[in-house]
Amino acid sequence: MPSFDDSVQAMLGEPLSMAQSAAFERYADELMEWNQRINLTAVREREAVFTRHFLDSLSCWLAMRAQPGERLIDVGTGAGLPGLPLKIWRPELQLSLLESVGKKASFLEHIVQVLGLQNVQVLAQRAEDAAQQPAHREQYDWAVARAVAPLPVLAEYLLPFVRVGGCMLAQKARGVAEEAKDAANAFGQLGGKLEDLIQVRVPGLEDEERWLVVVRKLKPTQTRFPRQAGTPSKKPL
Repeated sequence: MPSFDDSVQAMLGEPLSMAQSAAFERYADELMEWNQRINLTAVREREAVFTRHFLDSLSCWLAMRAQPGERLIDVGTGAGLPGLPLKIWRPELQLSLLESVGKKASFLEHIVQVLGLQNVQVLAQRAEDAAQQPAHREQYDWAVARAVAPLPVLAEYLLPFVRVGGCMLAQKARGVAEEAKDAANAFGQLGGKLEDLIQVRVPGLEDEERWLVVVRKLKPTQTRFPRQAGTPSKKPL
């Protein structure tokens, strides 16, 4: 089986530096250790962390190709995924990690410090609250999330953070075309429009469908969105 470094180069076309490889190794070590105390992830095997978490997160870059200095917010980041792998890959990104569970936010503060990452902030808040704050509303070039909710719900979590001209990016599995079609109304209400559905091949996960849903922000989101905490998931647009 190819090494993690080889898999990154095969997928993204560039090698990891020694410092980046070391950062991923340390990240995996800390994740495994903390996972014994708090439930950060259901993935328990170290090798699977590199495949299911790190490589899967890095696949976002196939859609992003962000410019130096762009701002990225990872909503519902959990153990820092996909945001932290993307930050290790491209240190020039300005990253915000949004995680409402206090214990997980504590891990994020710890791992950011351990890895010596600059321009990373941890927000221990709910998306519905943070997105109404001037410091975060429509301030980001990219808002990303793994499959934490159906697309109509994700759109209400993500698009309020995105500046006009920026994008939301959702990582999804099979059935994404129908889900995206069902979410078209929600995208429109929130100021966005589906731009691309990109199927990605993640080394080690070739038997599992992986998709990137890219929605472009065309106009400002109405101030009534996102609705109050809990409403987007209970009453999707």
